[in-house]
Amino acid sequence: DVYKRQVHMSVMISGTGLFTPKEFITNEELVQSFNQFVINFNEENKDQIDSGAIDALVPSSSEFIKKASGIEQRYVQDKEGILDITRMRPRLKERSNSEVSILAEMAIKAAEEAIKQSGINSSDIDAVICGCSNLQRAYPAVAIEVQKELEISGYAYDMNVACSSATFSIQNAYNDIQSGLADKVLVVNPEICSGHLNFKDRDAHFIFGDAATAVILEKDSNSQSAFKILGTSLKTQFSNNIRNNFGFLNLPENSDPKSPDKLFIQKGRSVFKEVVPMVQAHIASHLDKLNIDIQEVKRLWLHQANLSMNQLIAKKLLGREPDEQEMPIILNDYANTSSAGSIIAFHQTKGDFVSNEIGVISSFGAGYSVGSVILQKI
Repeated sequence: DVYKRQVHMSVMISGTGLFTPKEFITNEELVQSFNQFVINFNEENKDQIDSGAIDALVPSSSEFIKKASGIEQRYVQDKEGILDITRMRPRLKERSNSEVSILAEMAIKAAEEAIKQSGINSSDIDAVICGCSNLQRAYPAVAIEVQKELEISGYAYDMNVACSSATFSIQNAYNDIQSGLADKVLVVNPEICSGHLNFKDRDAHFIFGDAATAVILEKDSNSQSAFKILGTSLKTQFSNNIRNNFGFLNLPENSDPKSPDKLFIQKGRSVFKEVVPMVQAHIASHLDKLNIDIQEVKRLWLHQANLSMNQLIAKKLLGREPDEQEMPIILNDYANTSSAGSIIAFHQTKGDFVSNEIGVISSFGAGYSVGSVILQKI
């Protein structure tokens, strides 16, 4: 039966890649810049603050950031523009249409490592899927640009499910291979999260960093680092608690694209309260459907947004506190890199797996959205 044969076809993740920007900002550097902005703002608006017309801004601290998130630093595409209190956003050079775009460039660097690790050539790849939170443009697709630069035949497209874009794009690649549409698919997740962040917001200015990841999925693989995909699962549930309102309709609506409400906004406490049980239940249900006990899972590669959130998800799943090996954290160095985070964790900590050991990649975020990919080392 062709359908049964396709459904039970083995699909492997045979290689992963990571691009990390050269520049990084420590909490101390970020706080110094932010607090100087606060001082200037409060001095310039003293009369309004004294009259009660507006509230004074409150300074931040490295301790506050570490306690609230677990983040200690973040990699960024441009450090100077972010720390410049007269600008407080990255300074990126606009590229001409004849130049490779910045997202494609990041994706290609990550892809080259993944291709090398998988032991294939780019010409062997049948499709490219670019999944990320903030696409550089509406069209042409960044994925098609990556396809061109790597000389890949077949097809390519972009998709966006915010921080869950990596697992959702892996699901699409998995389905394409299962259906016979492709044998080898490249998934890339380039994220310049610093570009959509309001660095004047005390509760959010520290959250994001920049990075790009890549994953190769294959029908068959001889790679020594390959993992078999045992199953994928996705879920979405609408919520306004994490939102980004920037878009091409801002100008037709006569709204200011540079306004803070067009950047990243979230209701952090509500997100924590609502997303933790959603993710825990999703992963538990997915494992149950595959008849896998949580005690058989060696590692949870969770979305890297908040340390306390990940610790609580893992604790609810395991029934105890997780250790560092069971739930690796990379957000202390990278901060929240949106869709790239769980893949960075997987990329950096999958090397000690031996045959038949099981791990779970799970990403979650705006939407709400949650995706899980359950893997077994071949």
